[in-house]
Amino acid sequence: MIGISLSLLWGGIALWMLRDLDKEMHRTLDQRLAMSAQMVAGLMSQNPAAWDGRTGKSGASMLGLAAAAKGLACQVSLRGEVIARTPGAAPEAVAAFGPGFAEREFRGERWRSYTVEAHGFRVTTADRLTERNTLLRNVMEAAVVPFVVAMIGSLIALWFGVKKGLLPLERLRQALASRAPDTLTPLPAAPMSRDLLPLVTTLNQVLEQMSGTLRRERRFTSDAAHELRTPLTAIKTHLQVARITRGAEAAQALEYAQEGVARLQHTLTQLLTLSQVEGPFSWNDGRVAYADEVARLAIRDAAPEAHQQVVFDNQGCSAELALPQALAVTALRNLLDNAIRHSPSENSVRLELQPLKNAICFRVCDSGPGLSAEELTLATQRFWRRGPGRGTGLGLSIVAAITERFGGALELAQRPDGGLEAKLTLPTVKDARSVGAAPNSL
Repeated sequence: MIGISLSLLWGGIALWMLRDLDKEMHRTLDQRLAMSAQMVAGLMSQNPAAWDGRTGKSGASMLGLAAAAKGLACQVSLRGEVIARTPGAAPEAVAAFGPGFAEREFRGERWRSYTVEAHGFRVTTADRLTERNTLLRNVMEAAVVPFVVAMIGSLIALWFGVKKGLLPLERLRQALASRAPDTLTPLPAAPMSRDLLPLVTTLNQVLEQMSGTLRRERRFTSDAAHELRTPLTAIKTHLQVARITRGAEAAQALEYAQEGVARLQHTLTQLLTLSQVEGPFSWNDGRVAYADEVARLAIRDAAPEAHQQVVFDNQGCSAELALPQALAVTALRNLLDNAIRHSPSENSVRLELQPLKNAICFRVCDSGPGLSAEELTLATQRFWRRGPGRGTGLGLSIVAAITERFGGALELAQRPDGGLEAKLTLPTVKDARSVGAAPNSL
């Protein structure tokens, strides 16, 4: 495509130049005829008495004109009588018709002439069009041949240049084609061309993301299978006990099986939420997430029967969060659920909203046993629980995934006076609003 485009472009320019060259050559040769005739007429008119017949002198003997160049003829006449003519010039070739340019054909050759009249003299100059065409052809050949050679050389250089330039792409294609389907290691950047380094870097980033996704999915599947196996086994055992017993024992076995089903349902719900948060699922439900409203919804969901255990301090902040309301409520609810579960029933859990620059910090403080330094590093891992608790070990993992997806932050720290402090920082939109509100105790 590049070669064809260049050939058409420069071919059109060459035709344009050749046409202009042809016009310029003919104009220049016509000027030569006119200037030759005018020069001869000027020389003859410098001494008109010498050519007056009354002097008795022969004008023809006094005019010594040099032999014309090949194809060029000249004739001088005075009062209709030819007094001088270039040697070898045919009279018909330089016969004067009238002032100006004229063309005639003589003995199979075409001639172009120019006639000028001055001081009684008539001077006619003429040249063969064959000579003109030969001169023009030689000039065009001198101009076209180097152009064609340069054009062919440019196309050859272009062919080898493009072929060599695309060779690194071919090597990259071969490197990708020779890899196994499950090979996601980065491509080596050393033998690649400098122009391909951005492409190789982007491919390595995509491969790294795919590798991380596959590792996460494999770990997720393995952990989920292990975690779901326990409640399923317990449910099966309790159902078998209920089948072979009667009365109170059967009722208790059914109650345990029902608890196992509820735990299994909760685990599946958490797994589905975590999978959607880490995947490309769109959570945009069209609802605007305001910080105070998110806090109230999270308190309602986390402690529907003991909402008085949570003390909510708004600190006059109700900014609009830059993430869907459902995810903001889910993240804060999981923190409150953990705090309520590990705090004594007679002690309260405190929730504070602290405005930051372009963000809102949800601060959850409980009065439970807290976590050690080693446990704090493990708290956000999937299915991690301290002891055989009721939780699924996915709550904090979901919170961490939400903050990672939307540019937030989760910080866990041991309180000096006992208990755990969790700081959930979520970004806000630029046009966030703030209104005053008094502290509430829910």
